Amino acid sequence: MNTPILSNEKQTHLAHVILSSLKGIPQATVIGDSAQALREVKRVLAENMKAEEELIQKVRSRLQSYARQIPEGSQEWDVLYHKTYEEELRKRKLG
Repeated sequence: MNTPILSNEKQTHLAHVILSSLKGIPQATVIGDSAQALREVKRVLAENMKAEEELIQKVRSRLQSYARQIPEGSQEWDVLYHKTYEEELRKRKLG
């Protein structure tokens, strides 16, 4: 999958929203200046989006490897996709 889940502009906006929310939580401490914190939030977002893209690709590959082709978008595809996605999350200890 070559297209990122979120554009750079959306990542930046989301990073600002997350940082603003963190600053509003008394138990949260932001170390360093805002620019450093924003870079770290964007790094974590990018890392998670990359993992999500890899997970999606793995699930699609598994479904496409079935001997019987299942039409993408069909109810059967959707059910198998979600089941396989959840299995992969559990394997990676993310779900």
